[in-house]
Amino acid sequence: MSSVKVTIIGAGSVVFSLGLVKDLCLTKGLAGSEVHFMDINEERLDVVYRLGQRYAEDLAADLRFQRTLDRREALQDADFVIDTATITHDEHYMKRRRELASQHGYFYGHTGMPEWHNLRLMLDVALDMEEICPDAWILQAGNPVFEGTTLMARETSIKVCGLCHGHYGYRHIARTLGLDPSRVTWQAPGLNHNIWLTHFYYEGKDAYPLLDEWIADKAEAYWAECREKGQGLATQMSPAAIHQYKMFGLMPIGDTPRQGGWWYHSDLATRERWYGPGGGGDTPEGRDRILRHKEELRARMKEAAYDAKERPITMFGSEKTTEQHIPIVDALVNDNEGQFQVNVPNNGALSGIPDDVAVEVPAIVNIKGIQPLRVGSLPNKVMLEQIYPDWLDMERTLEAFHAGDKSVLLWSILQSHQTRTYDQAVAVLDAILHMAPNEPMAYVQDVNQHFDWPAGW
Repeated sequence: MSSVKVTIIGAGSVVFSLGLVKDLCLTKGLAGSEVHFMDINEERLDVVYRLGQRYAEDLAADLRFQRTLDRREALQDADFVIDTATITHDEHYMKRRRELASQHGYFYGHTGMPEWHNLRLMLDVALDMEEICPDAWILQAGNPVFEGTTLMARETSIKVCGLCHGHYGYRHIARTLGLDPSRVTWQAPGLNHNIWLTHFYYEGKDAYPLLDEWIADKAEAYWAECREKGQGLATQMSPAAIHQYKMFGLMPIGDTPRQGGWWYHSDLATRERWYGPGGGGDTPEGRDRILRHKEELRARMKEAAYDAKERPITMFGSEKTTEQHIPIVDALVNDNEGQFQVNVPNNGALSGIPDDVAVEVPAIVNIKGIQPLRVGSLPNKVMLEQIYPDWLDMERTLEAFHAGDKSVLLWSILQSHQTRTYDQAVAVLDAILHMAPNEPMAYVQDVNQHFDWPAGW
């Protein structure tokens, strides 16, 4: 049993942070540990701090809690840093940006322009860790995991692992087929938000034929029933996901079918064809619905934090979450070995990708560290049409990040299938660069001049 200090950057994401607290409370081998919450929003920080303390009381857990608005203070003596923080992925910023892009003719903001504010934040956290807690692990939860994990691993010497929960899409496939997910053996390597089900076994037998039978005999009825009820389709078993399976020969997992090709996203009617009534969550209405739910949940958490009668255990229960962060901490510290889905520098795990590019692969984790499994190759079609293009997009994003070269951003917009003219691309780039908090980037002329970034983080 070992106690550690876990620092949570962006702790104001209350539900996610409290999930981490719950998992720590329920991991006996980490009793006596310290949780240090850090956020730049004092109100949200206070809410999660209060609820975290009471959650530990509810579960009779031996945990200590600290809070701060100062990132460097939070990193002192940290053993693990879980970074959930976002800047431009804030719901309201993204809503404003999507609406602005829509005014220039881009449905749901599909300009193709990469984000990089969060990359600056990730790298700054990693550089601070290199100075303050160089032996600590960073478990990166905030997006973009692919670009961010690659950047931090290339630019610093700290130990980096990006984590996502999209791989649990295999469970949804199993349940839809009437299978017990706990009896499924699976593997889905690739890049973050671009992973493919290379192995799918049920009780030792290939389960892909069961999926093929479902597609042939039940899929249309399943989708028709959802449409009749007016309910959205789960992306994992949507027509888009099945179409990608037919195109590429492997089932896309998790967030992968949300992306696919441009032809799934050109307008609302197209979205409804591929993702069911309403077009799913990645539409203006769908995202507004998600945003309203978050705001309602946040308001409930705030109310509960200042009401002694409200107990976190009644809101969040006493079962561990499915997130991997705390089990990985336990495995690294207490040698409680497990297999996890991680994003780490490739180093030969996935054939055809450079060693310094972060890949999403299974890994054995124990006291020796995070040891990725060599998964070999994905089919050539998947590599050529999905993996390689995604890798090159990442490299262009990092080039724009390092060089401050706006022409790289413009090139990305010009490649969008929603761009009809050069002038349209120039106009939307200019508009996005002049909206808060992007303005400093609009005036960068010298490619060697660094962007100024939002303060606080």
